[in-house]
Amino acid sequence: MTAQVQQNYNIWKAITKSDTVNFDGSTYSATASVKPEPCDAIWVGGAGIVVAVQQDGQTAQFTCAAGTLLPITAIRVNSTTTTATLLVAMYLL
Repeated sequence: MTAQVQQNYNIWKAITKSDTVNFDGSTYSATASVKPEPCDAIWVGGAGIVVAVQQDGQTAQFTCAAGTLLPITAIRVNSTTTTATLLVAMYLL
């Protein structure tokens, strides 16, 4: 059995799903010298699929139950294919 570590997140922001705009309001560019700051986890309030985007632009789909803390770093949640609701970006200081 894997031990779970409880994190105390200091900052949290509601996620607006978008295929182009990152959490910090920037848009993704593979050639940008400064990458957006990724969140440390995503809270999924309503069950469904989360399509998360990494700093390098790669995406992955996660199927989540309601009330799931998804422990991934992401810069954006795409609106296309994402069906989960009540998403919150969680940050550690």
